[in-house]
Amino acid sequence: MKTIAAAVIALSVTLSGAKADSWTTYRIAETGTSVDVPVSVFTEIAGKPDGYGQQFRTSDGWADLTVQAVSNRQHLSPAQFLARKDPPPGIIYKRIAPNFFVVSSIKRDKIWYDRCNFSRGYVHCVLINYPAAEKRQWDHLVTRISHSLSAD
Repeated sequence: MKTIAAAVIALSVTLSGAKADSWTTYRIAETGTSVDVPVSVFTEIAGKPDGYGQQFRTSDGWADLTVQAVSNRQHLSPAQFLARKDPPPGIIYKRIAPNFFVVSSIKRDKIWYDRCNFSRGYVHCVLINYPAAEKRQWDHLVTRISHSLSAD
């Protein structure tokens, strides 16, 4: 129990210490996707997603971030694309607009957040998974990441 408490405190300290100078812009050259990434929080490379991009995670593995761009050769709308992804039931938040969608929910004590923007034949996405018990500490990070997602 002490180990879990120490890890939670360490993560909270990391999150509260995420300052503007600890962010960088991650770019996918092939698609023009760009997004602000808090490098003081997502410190490890965690693999490659489908399409183009990169997966990152916290050093303790409790949270992860995927920056991804996939082709939209069929020119699917955000609603059509989301329906084809077959999202799990129980979505808590869903917003679908003409050029993006956002969905979020809770699964196994983690909040999962998915935003995808549509432009120039690609779907540009950020997917973030983080502890539900730490929602307040993550809100500002998720907001900045989400709002910074763009395609040049």
